[in-house]
Amino acid sequence: MYTDKLPRLGLYSAFALTLGAAPCIAATPSEQQLETLVNAAVVPVMQQQNITGLAVAITQNGQPHYFNYGVTSKENRRPVSQNTLFEIGSVSKTFTATLAAYAQANGKLSLSEPASAVLPILRGSTFDHISVLQLGTYTAGGLPLQFPSEADHPETMLGYFKQWTPVYPAGTHRQYSNPSIGLSGYLAAYSMGQPFDVLMEKTLLPKLGLKHTYLTVPQDQMGLYAQGYNKEDKPVRVGPGALDSEAYGVKTSTSDLLRYVDANMKPGKLEKPLQQAIATTHTGYYTVGDMTQGLGWELYPYPVTLDRLLAGNSTEMAMNAHTVHWLNPPQAEQESVWINKTGSTGGFGAYIAFVPSKDIGIVILANKNYPNPERIKIAHTILNALME
Repeated sequence: MYTDKLPRLGLYSAFALTLGAAPCIAATPSEQQLETLVNAAVVPVMQQQNITGLAVAITQNGQPHYFNYGVTSKENRRPVSQNTLFEIGSVSKTFTATLAAYAQANGKLSLSEPASAVLPILRGSTFDHISVLQLGTYTAGGLPLQFPSEADHPETMLGYFKQWTPVYPAGTHRQYSNPSIGLSGYLAAYSMGQPFDVLMEKTLLPKLGLKHTYLTVPQDQMGLYAQGYNKEDKPVRVGPGALDSEAYGVKTSTSDLLRYVDANMKPGKLEKPLQQAIATTHTGYYTVGDMTQGLGWELYPYPVTLDRLLAGNSTEMAMNAHTVHWLNPPQAEQESVWINKTGSTGGFGAYIAFVPSKDIGIVILANKNYPNPERIKIAHTILNALME
């Protein structure tokens, strides 16, 4: 199903306000019921946050539904569609995690081995005692959210890692970090003998069935690439940096991300190593509060309250270090679990959530970096209404 919402949000304002809390609707809703539900959740947020364009995609029992709002750019006024390309920021980390797990499934890498055992240039550094898994789960010992400016370049990042000194013993604290998971992706690519971008665009993405997902948007696709807007509504797109592809560099559409969600919920049609890789990313390695850290993904027992989701996806969780409680052995994907990831760049905001046991998931992409809580409220409202 496909529904276009052109940039005439004022038409919906009174309608949305009269709906109040989202109603519980039938397990197999009509398209009109679903449209009513999505409008009520999305339109007020777009107005309050002054979002130029936003796309929602829902998969339920294998059926896709697309709802598109606003325009890709204030200049060209082209309507958003399910093929519009958005920057997805840290949702990219789930692709990086999948590649690392895929390298392990193919016998090229062990997540438990020290980083320096994979990359010889790191030998003799603190990475003799930090595993690939610890890098992939942000527990290397306090790597920062971003590279320092002087290290934020492919030619200087390895020197930064070689001299870096941990703040905490490896494995004891979660410190959300682009350099941390970025290095895990770099190591995975090194173990497979090809550059990360090549492995992603020529191997992993095609094997996942994704044909409209890029690290570098081709020239013939630039017309579909939305213009991002920052908090001051100034136009902006993501720039280059060290490990940018690995940490936050993916550009994609709701139609492709919905295929990605379906592949994560029902990987049985994929080749065996990729099935194993997805299972590895859905494994719980430790807990922090009510959140269980997977590889790339973050997990919550379902049903989950909105408050728990907001806490797990909060600024405080992203910006501060937290003591972790490792699961021994690691916890295979539970029967009923809410799996999610947020992502942002300077001008874009993304959120993915899915519940495999219910065969339902949602993708929300916008060309503005608006607050995580608003994205999560939209998803929680819509999915809960569809599952109750």
